[in-house]
Amino acid sequence: MQDTYQKLRHTVVAAATGVAGLLALSATAQAQYNDVTINILTRPGPVIAQRMVERGEEFTKMTGAKIKVAEVPFAELFQKLLTDWSTGTNSIDVGVFASGWGVEMVDGGLLENLDPYIAKDTKIDLPDIAPYFREYNQKIAGHTHLITIDGDFQMMYYRSDILSKMGLKPPRNWDEYMAIARATDGKDLNGDGTPDYGSCMFKKRNAQSYFAILSVASAFIQSKGTGEGIFFDPQTMKPKVNNAAFIKALKVYKATGIYGPKDELNQDIGDTRALVTTGRCALALDWGDIGPLSLDKGGEAIKNKMGAIIMPGSSEVLDPATGELVQCDATTCPHAVDGINYAPFAAFGGWSGAINAKADAKTKQAAYEFLSYMNQAAQSNVDVTMGWTGYNPYRNSQLDNVEPWIKAGFTKDAAENYLGAIKASLNNPNMASDIRIPGAQQYTGVVLDRELARFLAGEISAEEAAANIEAGWEEITEEFDRKRQSTLYKLSLGITN
Repeated sequence: MQDTYQKLRHTVVAAATGVAGLLALSATAQAQYNDVTINILTRPGPVIAQRMVERGEEFTKMTGAKIKVAEVPFAELFQKLLTDWSTGTNSIDVGVFASGWGVEMVDGGLLENLDPYIAKDTKIDLPDIAPYFREYNQKIAGHTHLITIDGDFQMMYYRSDILSKMGLKPPRNWDEYMAIARATDGKDLNGDGTPDYGSCMFKKRNAQSYFAILSVASAFIQSKGTGEGIFFDPQTMKPKVNNAAFIKALKVYKATGIYGPKDELNQDIGDTRALVTTGRCALALDWGDIGPLSLDKGGEAIKNKMGAIIMPGSSEVLDPATGELVQCDATTCPHAVDGINYAPFAAFGGWSGAINAKADAKTKQAAYEFLSYMNQAAQSNVDVTMGWTGYNPYRNSQLDNVEPWIKAGFTKDAAENYLGAIKASLNNPNMASDIRIPGAQQYTGVVLDRELARFLAGEISAEEAAANIEAGWEEITEEFDRKRQSTLYKLSLGITN
């Protein structure tokens, strides 16, 4: 439940933006879609869903279209959408989901091509959307099928006040991360007299932990740019998991738990964020939410004290020919900085909206206009500063102007640090893309998640986990047709041959 403070804050912002929108519309526009109801399905609120409800109320006042937002648990969302659209039920007009799932849906002819709508849209301002989200997140096979409402990739967070007092610098690689975690673990980080944690990483099964291991692994696996990919050899679809790079990442990820909560294997992202926002973590891995959450009520312990930095890198990277790790040099790591290869992972890719290709024409037009409204800078530049929404930056204007962030509660230095970490990630030519092919959810949400959990629980070794993941991924690839998967995987990475 949202507390009174949050409700008041939501009401004030919604009212201000709604009035501004209403003034800009004619009486005809306000009644344009009186006979249209847009049924949207997404994850449970308040994260993601609640802001759509509020923006939906504004949109209804402006256009007449009724916005109904339904919710299902994250683990059920993909299958619910796929079943509704593939069986012809078509009770859902818009799905808001992980962008990586879109490729399978487009392959099945389920999503509307939004290029014609965008061509007539004077408000969406595509050039302002950061290149990764514009070209990789929203497009499939060269056509825009998704509209970004949240920009997702993972960063490293650190208690800037604690590290400063101890004379420590933010970690550049995983050796430095472990050293800082060791040095800060067991200290009272928030002044409540209780020992706290050097590291906080969510590791619960069926709760998105597979994104975290990929953020650890990406810098070991990918060094030649986004088009290289971290999941498969694009030509053969051989998985890039049963090798020294991924095995090392598994061991690093598990080792961070030495300096984390005892029940970390049972903690999801919400549990970890509760520890971070109450000041109990010296280091943490998360999406962009920590910055805005530090400004919300409940984040006082870390307000303007939680620094952000690009995910730690590695001075060793995978040699695809041998499966071994080799030292970074100008050839093996062309994008390295001071000998360290960085590969920030676009975990999840972001919550994005897609329209059911079988919806009627008027509903599709109204649905597109609502998604465009959510995406436009006038709305989204406010929404990404509010931690409870779950929306993270994806527009250049959200990163170039610190004033909205200062108004939201950041100091100038804290705002510049947070936005600087996002820029360093988004502008990195070696940013690693999330998986965007048919079976995406099965590859990661089922096989990877299952074997990762078994490894973390001590049931199998890192080597066994890597071999099991490889075998499971090979089965999925064969099921969907290897040649077709290769074609779509190359397209998702921008490879045209």
